[in-house]
Amino acid sequence: MMNLTTSRQKSCFGNPLAPQALEDVKMVVWKNTTDGVQDNGLTLNGFLFLNTLFIQRGRHETTWTILRRFGYDDELELTDDYLYPQFRVPPGCSTELNHLGYQFLQRLFEKHDKDQDGALSHTELQNFFSVFPCVPWGPELSNTVCTTDKGLLSLHGFLCQWTLVAYLDVRHCLECLGYLGYPILSEQDSQTQALTVTREKRIDLEKGQTQRNVFLCKVLGARGAGKSAFLQAFLGRSLAAQKENPGQPSPYTINTVQVNGQEKYLILYEVNADSTFTKPSDTACDVACFVYDLSDPKSFSYCATVYKQHYMDSQIPCVFVASKTDLPEASQQPGLAPAEFCYKHCLPPPFLFTCHCQGPPSTAVYTKLATAATFPHLNAVELGVASFWLRVALGAAVTALVGFTLYRVLAKNK
Repeated sequence: MMNLTTSRQKSCFGNPLAPQALEDVKMVVWKNTTDGVQDNGLTLNGFLFLNTLFIQRGRHETTWTILRRFGYDDELELTDDYLYPQFRVPPGCSTELNHLGYQFLQRLFEKHDKDQDGALSHTELQNFFSVFPCVPWGPELSNTVCTTDKGLLSLHGFLCQWTLVAYLDVRHCLECLGYLGYPILSEQDSQTQALTVTREKRIDLEKGQTQRNVFLCKVLGARGAGKSAFLQAFLGRSLAAQKENPGQPSPYTINTVQVNGQEKYLILYEVNADSTFTKPSDTACDVACFVYDLSDPKSFSYCATVYKQHYMDSQIPCVFVASKTDLPEASQQPGLAPAEFCYKHCLPPPFLFTCHCQGPPSTAVYTKLATAATFPHLNAVELGVASFWLRVALGAAVTALVGFTLYRVLAKNK
């Protein structure tokens, strides 16, 4: 339904109608249609009748004015100026949906959730996509965001997907919001008002704080290390659940994580083991996660090599994850053991992880990744890494001291 608010009249006709003229319009539509007027607004039938009347009376320019206000050109195609408004994203900055964007998308979700079950069925999702020239999301959607037990798209998963699109491809996000009618339905100048450009990351590091709500984590590791399972575990899926419903693979997963009581979006991106890292963008991210197979003696060396070649001298926080901890541990060769390697490079000790469990996998490692991304300016000491190794050293010292004391007592008794 089209509400005849003053701003809506201005967006359609260029100027708001006088009160009496507005009442006359509604009266004409009401007299000539059975369902053209509802709750002080025009229904679709009422809107179509009104424009038919304009054309019949030779007022074609009025209908063309309305069409152009809605972004259409002379061929009745949405113009590039409407779909792709100017939106500058400086280097080092990222793009996120703001509260206006999330509110708009939540209203659309609730509108298309006809059975009000909190999820979009296949039919409801198709209805949502009906305004697009082609479906904007592929079959990998179910392996990118959280779904219900029935495999349907929940509101949480819906908003996560839009968060991902806004972060990875802001131009495509603007286009989609344009097809959904954001400027018209939200009575805004353009879809750019649904988005926010974050502060440059360099400034965040200098000030020691960030206002970002969306972070990118690149997941690196050798083939067979368990990267794909690690991504799917972020959506709450155990290894058994992943095997039961494999679906179309996705290099991305996105979910929310609590960091110091605040909700943050964390995007995981699986980096192909054959990647060459030839460009700075190949390694760029908010946090790097190195996954190695605890049971494979050759798995860790890949992570150690990539870390030393591409991340050791960067400001990107790094976390090492030992996967498949349900299997017997193998001695990692060649080089230092994983724990020694992390200690040598002032990194947190490897995080033990498995998704071979009865229920949903533990989320602790994802909280750790999101925290590292949120506070990249903190070094290993401030993040508590040194305290871990200090406890190890103190424990060893205490053990040695106790052993030496016992030795002296026993020697004295002899």
